[in-house]
Amino acid sequence: MSLTRDDLVAMDAADPLKRLREQFALPDGTIYLDGNSLGALPKATAARLHRAVTDEWGRGLIGSWNHAGWIELPRRVGDKIARLVGAAPGELVAADSTSVNLYKVLAAALAIQRNGRSERRVILSERSNFPTDLYIAQSLALQHGCELRALCAEDIPAAIDAHTAVLMLTHVNYRTGRLHDMASLTRLAHDAGALAIWDLAHSAGAVSVDLNGAQADFAIGCGYKYLNGGPGAPAFVWAHARHAARLEQPLTGWMGHATPFTFSPHYEPAPGITRFLCGTPAVLAMLALECGVDTVLAAEPLGGMAALRGKSLAMTRVFAELVESRCAGHGLELVSPRDDALRGSQVCLTRAEGGHAIVQALIARGVVGDFRAGDPQVSDILRFGFTPLYLRFADLWDAVEHLRAVLERGEWREARFQHRAAVT
Repeated sequence: MSLTRDDLVAMDAADPLKRLREQFALPDGTIYLDGNSLGALPKATAARLHRAVTDEWGRGLIGSWNHAGWIELPRRVGDKIARLVGAAPGELVAADSTSVNLYKVLAAALAIQRNGRSERRVILSERSNFPTDLYIAQSLALQHGCELRALCAEDIPAAIDAHTAVLMLTHVNYRTGRLHDMASLTRLAHDAGALAIWDLAHSAGAVSVDLNGAQADFAIGCGYKYLNGGPGAPAFVWAHARHAARLEQPLTGWMGHATPFTFSPHYEPAPGITRFLCGTPAVLAMLALECGVDTVLAAEPLGGMAALRGKSLAMTRVFAELVESRCAGHGLELVSPRDDALRGSQVCLTRAEGGHAIVQALIARGVVGDFRAGDPQVSDILRFGFTPLYLRFADLWDAVEHLRAVLERGEWREARFQHRAAVT
């Protein structure tokens, strides 16, 4: 039996998470399917930043580093994120960007292998990993005399061998939404003597993650996607306790010093994960990130990440089914896995022609997704992210109806949709 819009309205009425939508300042007439690129604005953020600027900075001035707790923000926000990714208190800090944090942990992992007198020289990753991860790995491979080997996802398990120093993967692939089995792949890496680094940019706040349960070695992640921290929000970094007290972090800035305000000319690493801090934290951005993380933590009394994951899977499944039934005959192909166990919180489609223009035509109608260009080996992607905190099931029906209209009427062929802006 085919779903109807009334069926989806009924699902919304029965949704135990529906009140979480009230946390967000969503514009009227917009169906936002791009939370996997930039999360929506929490209502609390503007007021919190206003108080920080006018009161804490304006009146408290430099004293707010102590009185308002600014100096503790990387650890305080880090402990909140830790609750979402299976890390313990004191194991994770919010800091810097995803790219910078990846540089830190990949350099640290290579140093562990080098100090263990290992001759391993391969950094193993996925060919369609997010480019910044590959760029950072290329840079460190040159510095350390290593080789970056990037393969198709299905070829990675068999490629983990005695030459592998580090397995470096993004938990949910940004192009396809494919979810890697973190525990299984980490186990394969460890059995071969390699270390495992996980990028949680498309996982944290969207899918269930258990870093300690999987025995991962290092993880990094993004604060402005499903954590709703705002554009350019600070990222986060985690190291397993077995490494945190002994690793070499390459960016030895003053905030990672054991006693930064002694102003010693000689570096002494702070204990544990604190040594991964580098420069002064961006206070306003960190406060905005905390507001965003709090919107995800608000789901804890309602079932937490398990409940969010359940709704996400239902939404992605419904959306894919609606596209295939309502938009049949228009050349759209599903790229994301159909198997729930292999799918993150996004649905990705491909089409031989007009992908970018179709997304632009949808945005003009108030349905916001995004586009990721391909190359000779991979297809263009129409990408739709699903944030169960604020999306409704009825939104899925309406979005697909807009997509059907764009295709049936050929709206995407209009000249105004052909220009590509700097950000797609």
